[in-house]
Amino acid sequence: MSISTRQKQRIWLIIAFIVVSYFASKYSPEHMFSQSSQPISIEKLFQQKQSNVQLEVTGNVIKLLRDDVNGSRHQRFIIKLASGHTLLIAHNIDLAHRVDALYLGDEITAYGEYEWNSEGGVLHWTHHDPENNHPHGWIRHHGLQYQ
Repeated sequence: MSISTRQKQRIWLIIAFIVVSYFASKYSPEHMFSQSSQPISIEKLFQQKQSNVQLEVTGNVIKLLRDDVNGSRHQRFIIKLASGHTLLIAHNIDLAHRVDALYLGDEITAYGEYEWNSEGGVLHWTHHDPENNHPHGWIRHHGLQYQ
């Protein structure tokens, strides 16, 4: 039984589709930054000096800082988690709305990328990525989501 040229082309097209689909899913930004099924401990990330980890945190605002206006503008504030760990939130206000009426003691939940530093770390990328190269982050405050 011989295979026609057209049938060979279809077979190669199917094989190419399978290979491309495999690598596209394996190396997509969502896969590279996805959270594991295990909850990530910010304390462990801090101790191990890890960075570039997608993380969701909830804490209370303990310090409001001036906006960082060098380069992209960022609203900055420090939260304290239930564990006692403190974390700087750097929210890009050139790409997302400022978190309105934010006061000391307010509870926020944020999803973004953790970057280690000696002060406890920074959570950034708490906004929508207009180029879709990075997982979209957000901040929730008083029932509103800022992205």
